[in-house]
Amino acid sequence: MKQADHPLLFQINTRVWLSELSKKLDRPATLDDIPDDAIQDWARQGFEWIYLLGVWQTGEAARRVSLSHTEWQAEYRNILGIFSEEDVSGSCFAVTGYTVHEQLGGKPAMERLRARLKAYGLRLMLDFVPNHIAPDHPWVNDHPNFFIVGTNADLEREPQNYIRMQTTGGERVIAFGRDPYFPGWPDTFQLDYSNPQVQAAMIQEMLCSAELCDGLRCDMAMLILPEIFERTWGRRSESFWPKAIEKVRKAFPGFVFMAEVYWDLEWTLQQQGFNYTYDKRLYDRLREGHAGPVRDHLQANPDYLYHMAHFLENHDEPRAAATFPPDVHRAAAVITFFAPGLRFFHQGQFEGWQVHISVHLNRGPQEPDNTELHRFYRNLLDCLKQPLFREGTWQILTSAPAWEGNWTHDCFIAYYWRGPSNQQGLVVVNYAPNQSQCYLHLPMENIKKKTIRLQDQMSPARYDLEKADLEARGLYLDLPPWGYHVFKVV
Repeated sequence: MKQADHPLLFQINTRVWLSELSKKLDRPATLDDIPDDAIQDWARQGFEWIYLLGVWQTGEAARRVSLSHTEWQAEYRNILGIFSEEDVSGSCFAVTGYTVHEQLGGKPAMERLRARLKAYGLRLMLDFVPNHIAPDHPWVNDHPNFFIVGTNADLEREPQNYIRMQTTGGERVIAFGRDPYFPGWPDTFQLDYSNPQVQAAMIQEMLCSAELCDGLRCDMAMLILPEIFERTWGRRSESFWPKAIEKVRKAFPGFVFMAEVYWDLEWTLQQQGFNYTYDKRLYDRLREGHAGPVRDHLQANPDYLYHMAHFLENHDEPRAAATFPPDVHRAAAVITFFAPGLRFFHQGQFEGWQVHISVHLNRGPQEPDNTELHRFYRNLLDCLKQPLFREGTWQILTSAPAWEGNWTHDCFIAYYWRGPSNQQGLVVVNYAPNQSQCYLHLPMENIKKKTIRLQDQMSPARYDLEKADLEARGLYLDLPPWGYHVFKVV
């Protein structure tokens, strides 16, 4: 199954989606109840990847924490208004074992779903959580040396990061899973990566996970890098990712890894074997609303950008429709999803849903669809299905002032795409709240015709231009605030 150079991924909140399906069926729904029509629609929309969030077995201990945590309870009320205990499943990242959750139908249902996806040319991505596990994971009693263990003094000094636990091996002070900048996650226990036995055990868990899917999205993947782990816990560890990825790919050739990663460690993880790393920096700069920093980021090494996963929302970030005003949302989407690399879309994004759903819940609110935004995304996906944007090569272009003192040329972000059979495309966005003008010089050596037509793929706009004029002066652009074109050069 050949993958596109710039694939599309669709993330689904599995528990929430099956909860809605259960209401329609008037019985508990499993993975077997995912309709073939939905799978066919994903393939028709051009997706190569379906990422199912939250399929692994979780336990009652983490759920009790989720139910009792005051701040999380406030979040549930903001999301649902009134919620019941049945709405709270506990975090899907507090894993008790890498077996498919029994309520989802277990391993047999996942194997059948994967076969159905494969029949439509779709690959399956699942989560892997390397840093921590649930408090009632069997290892807590069977392998107490697998965890960061503190002292009474640690617990007294940092009650937000430790808990006293009674285990079969006696009473211990165990660290919560965490990153170095925030308090611990009280529904998880921190694995000790300075222990080689932990690394070997987690590689085996990864191999078990890989039997059921084609790729893994690795949660907070940078936390177990040796330098980060030592900074957080004061313990030296061996590098985990290169040997783990090598072993998985030896068993499953072509297996794909995507890293959730921050702190400018994307390139580090790409070098350690990850196919894709989160492009949080692009997202953050788009939220700031200024073209210059966005363009600066996109002028990085293309090999780096080709291995980035670009998104406007996911299960961690707020909804794009609630974050960006409608015109800014569309402009940001064009910049994001016509950049090279993996295009990461989230369930509810196309419909313009605005409520971010906690990973502790199995239910979301009922929200109306934004038909105008849905139409925009349908058009955008139709464009991204074209071989030009799925298999082509990309470069960022530099704009020039339309006249002396024309500062608005700096508001443009422009891409040039070249695809199979010399197909060519031009993507231009005025990422600013003001009307802007510029001249844009195109790579004319790739254009053979004397008269060139620019046909917008997102609107009826069409322009016929003389090649000689373009070579002499460049392409003149005058766009309204947050305006954009996705041109095919014909």
